[in-house]
Amino acid sequence: MAIELKSESEIAIMREAGVILADVLDIVMAAVQPGVRETELDDLVREEFKRRDVIPTFLGYNGYPATICVSVNDKIVHAIPNRRSFREGDVASIDLGLTHRGFVADCARTVAVGEVPSRVGLLIRTTEEALDIGIRELLPANHMGDVGAAIQEYSEARGFGVVREYVGHGVGRLMHEEPQVPNYGKRGKGLTLRKGMVLALEPMLNMGTWKTARDPDGWTVRTADGALSAHFEHTVAVTENGPLVLTTNLAQPAAARPANTLVAG
Repeated sequence: MAIELKSESEIAIMREAGVILADVLDIVMAAVQPGVRETELDDLVREEFKRRDVIPTFLGYNGYPATICVSVNDKIVHAIPNRRSFREGDVASIDLGLTHRGFVADCARTVAVGEVPSRVGLLIRTTEEALDIGIRELLPANHMGDVGAAIQEYSEARGFGVVREYVGHGVGRLMHEEPQVPNYGKRGKGLTLRKGMVLALEPMLNMGTWKTARDPDGWTVRTADGALSAHFEHTVAVTENGPLVLTTNLAQPAAARPANTLVAG
C-alpha cells in the first residue's frame, strides 16, 4: 500500500483548496430550503466553482454526472441530485469536492430542513461530533484503529449505526488515495499515522442498522432498513503539531473546538 506523504508546501495548497470549498459549501448549505430542487444546488456549485476558477472533482469521476452529491433521508452517500424539491423535515447530506492547483479538497455536511424530531437532531449532532472526535486522534504515531474506535464508541453509545461498507480515504492529487480510513476499529491496531498524511475523515451514521443497499443507478447508497442517515466530512492533514483541518474557513480547526470495505466520496 503506497501512501503519498505531502510536503508543507503541498499542504498549504490543499489548505487554499479547502478554504475555497468551505466558502462554497456555506453558500450551498444556506440554499437548502423547502421548495428548492436538488438540481438547483448542482447549478449553484457550477456557478460558484466557475467564479473561483476551480475544477469540480466529482463531475465525470467514473462517469458521475454532477458536481455534488445530495443524499436525502435514507440516502447515505453518492446520491445524484434530481428534480425533487426539499421538504420540511428532510435530512439532507451534501458532499462536495474541488481541485485547485492540482490538489483535491473533499467535504460534507448534513442539515435538517426545517423542524425535525429531537432524535433526528441528535443523529445530526452526533455525526458532526464524531467527526471532531475522530479528527483529534489524527496524531503522528497513533493508529488508524484509534481513529475508528473513537468514532465508533461515541456513535454507538448514542444508539446509532456506524456504516462499515463505506469509509474515508487519503486525499491529494487524486480524490481517492491510500489509505482507507474506517469509522470503526480497535485502539492500537492498524496503520501507524505519519506526518504528511492527508485524510478525508467522514463518519456516516444511521438511525437503524449500519448495513447499506445500492440503488440501480449504481451510485446512490441507502440504509438497508430505510432509516435516516447523516454524513460529515473534512479533509485533514496529520502534522507534528496535531491535526490540521483543511476544509474550514475558520481560524480555529474543528478538532480544537468543542464538539460542534469501499471508499466514500
